[in-house]
Amino acid sequence: MRGRDEGKRLRSDRLGGELGTRATLVQFSSAFCSPCRATRRVLGEVAAMVPGVTHLEIDAEARLDLVRELDILKTPTVLVLDADGRVVRRATGQPRKADVIAALGEAV
Repeated sequence: MRGRDEGKRLRSDRLGGELGTRATLVQFSSAFCSPCRATRRVLGEVAAMVPGVTHLEIDAEARLDLVRELDILKTPTVLVLDADGRVVRRATGQPRKADVIAALGEAV
């Protein structure tokens, strides 16, 4: 997972769900994206495993405002936010569980 958008802050009202108390995994998905389904599973497992971490999934087609603002070019794209909603990591494609856990280390 590579750094980008560092310092950009996203609030729960913009994301459509509550931020995690320690970190939030924000996934941009689209309806016919098979890697998005696998990413949903991986991020859900990590969020369930790490206390204070929340997983939010956003339909990219329904939220073109955020897609444009954050320069989301493909799905899945995952943003890792710290407790204050600041983007600390960004990745495209299906992530490995180990990479997600390592990226969380920067957020918490």
